[in-house]
Parts: sequence; C-alpha cells; structure tokens
Amino acid sequence: MGKRLKQQIRGKGTPRYRAKSHNYKTKPSHRPYDDLEKTVYVRGEVTKFIDDPARNTIVAEVKLDDGGLHYIIAPEGMALGDEVYFGVQAKLTLGSSLPLYIIPEGFYVYNIEKVPGDGGKFARSGGSYGIVMAKENGKVYIRLPSKRIVEFKEECRAQIGVPAGGGVVEKPLLKAGTAYYKHKAKNRLWPKVRGVKMSPYDHPFGGKQHHEGKPTTVSRHAPPGAKVGHIAAKQTGRKERKTKSKSQ
Repeated sequence: MGKRLKQQIRGKGTPRYRAKSHNYKTKPSHRPYDDLEKTVYVRGEVTKFIDDPARNTIVAEVKLDDGGLHYIIAPEGMALGDEVYFGVQAKLTLGSSLPLYIIPEGFYVYNIEKVPGDGGKFARSGGSYGIVMAKENGKVYIRLPSKRIVEFKEECRAQIGVPAGGGVVEKPLLKAGTAYYKHKAKNRLWPKVRGVKMSPYDHPFGGKQHHEGKPTTVSRHAPPGAKVGHIAAKQTGRKERKTKSKSQ
C-alpha cells in the first residue's frame, strides 16, 4: 500500500502542517469605510514597529487622533513619529491610505484592494510594489510586481510607498539551524526531500535509479498521489533551436 505523499497529508489539516496563527501579532489592513465616512481624513502618528512572524514585512503601530490604534504595513523610509493619513483627502505621504483615483500616475503603491473595503490583497510582501499607470472610465491601471497591468476600480484603496523588508530573501542563511527556525515560524515542513530520493512506495518517482524512471508530465486532472512532476506541461526539456536552411 505504501505511505501517503506529502500533498495528501497536508489536505487533512493536521497541526503538523497548520500555520501557527496563535503566534501572529497583528493583521494590518486599511481602515474600515464606516470610520472614514464620518470625517474627510484621519491623522495618525507612528508610535512603534512590530516584527510579526506572520509576514516578512515590518508592521507599524499608528496612534490615531481619536485615541484608537491601527496597524499598517510599514513602507521603506518610515520612522517613529511620522504622520500617516487615512481618507479621501489624505495627504500624499509614506504609508498613507487613499483611493486609487486620488493617487497620481507614476506613484509607487502597495497593499492594493481587490474589492473596495476588503483591506488590501496585492503587493503586500517586502519590496513588492505596484505603479499607477493610467486612469480611464472609472478604472485605474496598475502594473503589479508580476509585470502584469491589471485594472482596478477607482474606489479601491492603496498605500503609498514600497513595503519595508525588500531583499530579505537574498540574505544568506549561512547554516541549517537558521533555515530550521525560519520554516518553523510558519510551521512549514523543512527540509524538503526530492521524490527521486524516496522509496517507490513513498513517491511515484522513488526507487534506486535516482532519476524519475518515467515521464514527468502528468494530467491536470490526475488524482492526489499521482499529481507530481510537470502538471499539464506543453513541453519539457531543452527547446530545439530553429535554424534556417542553407537554401533559404
């Protein structure tokens, strides 16, 4: 019978593969629309920075003028005591949250909402940002970190700047112990063993031959346990160079 593959075990939702959300400290997002409808904008002051294990960016604690606290993803260049604004007529400062139709073209934005009021979905990781490209007929076109240009509703909000923490993935870990604690913070299984190094009853590519031993392409509709390798691949291996014949 063999053992279940990793992707099969993860579907059970056991604590071994469940994220340690009880250790997460904050949930940064935009302010709710209900609070913004009362005033033109809300001012806040950065009072503290928080290193949250839930994300690779720094979270800023903002004390609002009305006495409340709000948490946002801190942009590069933000410091303690800086002012942050939320609202339709908010100032164009680092970390401020505004609707897209207010932000000028060419500005760097992050934490972009997909639907107005959802709190932000795009460009939230460290060093990722979008660029406001154009505005037309109630739509705002933004180039995302994937280089794709996506249209958003003009009522969607975004923050100004670039999230802090860019380049953290380029920092060398130097030793296996550091990698262990890095993956343990989010309960990710580490190290990852290649399928060809497993036994044949653990993985379809397992065995003593130390190579796949079968085609690596697999159907997109393959069941769990067989869906390993190049899923629905059009082509594998090196591409043949197209050369013109001498007669041409």
